[in-house]
Amino acid sequence: MTDNQLLRYARHIQLKECDIQGQERILAAHALIIGAGGLGSPAALYLASSGIGHLTLVDDDVVELSNLQRQIIHTTETLGHTKVESARHMLHAINPDVTVHTHAQRADEALLNRLIPTAQVVLDCSDNFETRHLINRLCVTHRVPLISGAAIRFDGQISVFDKRHDDSPCYACLFPPDSNFTNEPCSTLGVFAPLVGIIGAMQAAEALKIVAHMGEPLMGQLLTLDARTMAWHSIELESNTGCLVCSPPLNIDNIMS
Repeated sequence: MTDNQLLRYARHIQLKECDIQGQERILAAHALIIGAGGLGSPAALYLASSGIGHLTLVDDDVVELSNLQRQIIHTTETLGHTKVESARHMLHAINPDVTVHTHAQRADEALLNRLIPTAQVVLDCSDNFETRHLINRLCVTHRVPLISGAAIRFDGQISVFDKRHDDSPCYACLFPPDSNFTNEPCSTLGVFAPLVGIIGAMQAAEALKIVAHMGEPLMGQLLTLDARTMAWHSIELESNTGCLVCSPPLNIDNIMS
């Protein structure tokens, strides 16, 4: 590390769990964030400020006025800009040493099949079940750890799914792809602004722990938060032996795309 880097990341280096070796791992790491909205904003900001070496952002949306209540990476000046370019501008302002790759397009299978194998960790900051299941399936296929977050109204949740470990559940173990879950968009139901900051920051924390080899990731646990009372609950998760995605390997090519 350079003298400037030693100063910039001094508070990480002072942590015995991180030290110089952990910070160097962060500097060498590549994180993929799908979604540059409420969750992706704090996640990207904390990863960039922490010195993640390469950050790839995927989002096909543009910045609208209603986003600014919670999507803190965007500003009034970037209204009408693509979210990934707006985010890139802010991330470089915070830490110009971070290499930011952007894809202003929908996170479809072809794109994610190309991007996920290049990342050390994937942060699912999307807002619909179809995309979440696609991300999960490809993370299982490529054995890349997935940090999944969600927030709506006053309710948030976060977990880590890491199929590098055979005993880890995947997202589909918890929410089977053939279940009749309905999307609940915040555009109609609303969302408490600080809630996405809490969950998104936790996603960044889990990503840093994974790439720096420090602490214990939230694998096998689902944390839920009721922001009305700030009550946290932890639910133990187990791998589902009947999971359509991660249990029988021969089913991987046959499940819904």
